[in-house]
Amino acid sequence: MRVFLTGGSGYIGKATVSALVRHGHTVETLARTDRAAESVSALGGTPVPGGLGDLGVLNAAAARAEAVVHLAQATTGDEDLAAATAMQDGIGSGTYIHTGGTWVYGDTQGVVDESAPWNPPSLVAWRERVEDAVLQRAQQAGRPVLVQPGLLYGGENRLIDLFYTNPGKEAGAIPYIGDGQNRWALVHIDDLAELYVAALKAKPGAVYVGVGGVNPTAKDCALALSRAAGIQGKVASISLEQAREQMGPVADAFALDQQFTPARAQAELGWSPTHTDPLAVLACR
Repeated sequence: MRVFLTGGSGYIGKATVSALVRHGHTVETLARTDRAAESVSALGGTPVPGGLGDLGVLNAAAARAEAVVHLAQATTGDEDLAAATAMQDGIGSGTYIHTGGTWVYGDTQGVVDESAPWNPPSLVAWRERVEDAVLQRAQQAGRPVLVQPGLLYGGENRLIDLFYTNPGKEAGAIPYIGDGQNRWALVHIDDLAELYVAALKAKPGAVYVGVGGVNPTAKDCALALSRAAGIQGKVASISLEQAREQMGPVADAFALDQQFTPARAQAELGWSPTHTDPLAVLACR
């Protein structure tokens, strides 16, 4: 299948390009810089010069493809919706896979699935308008699919490293918020990449949370990260107010208590996470 992908040189993108190529798909990838183009080419993709604001480029690339996977992070909801609209217009009746995230559900009551109500922190509240508009295309002969990844781990560990591992090394203790008993809905980067491949065959309007089904506590994650950082067992509780000062708005997302099941993607797509011990992976970096 011919696939056009945005964000191909990013954390999720590199894993997804590799997975698509490994499964025999031909991949074109938006590349904003020469460095991004080189990264995409090394993975077996073909770079398409441009950024999310180049709506004509997005539309034309989508029109050449049989499926689109939108991974690039927009800076605003308006930018994301404009890019999504341009690509959905281009792809027509082909599959369009949009990326959201599980944080939009807020705190969950036990283990939930995609039918749970939304209660997003302010950081991601803008997503509802965009994702509603994307999914409405299913009523107009489009094939929109929404993938909502949990908190990623494995590989570069972008957010976890940025807000936990790196500052924890400097401070001598990995932080956790409050009592650390809130749960993180984790997913390994390689499993998520396979979910995007599987979603190419999803039904129009389908929504899938991309989670591993193992939801450890934030404190247990901090303890695992401390072992990987060489400061074994050294963790420290910080208040939500302190976390907001240190991390900014993302602190409210990290403080969420979330547990999800991947059962829908398993049943409908035949996708199953293979990484089922996130604490071991976090501890061995």
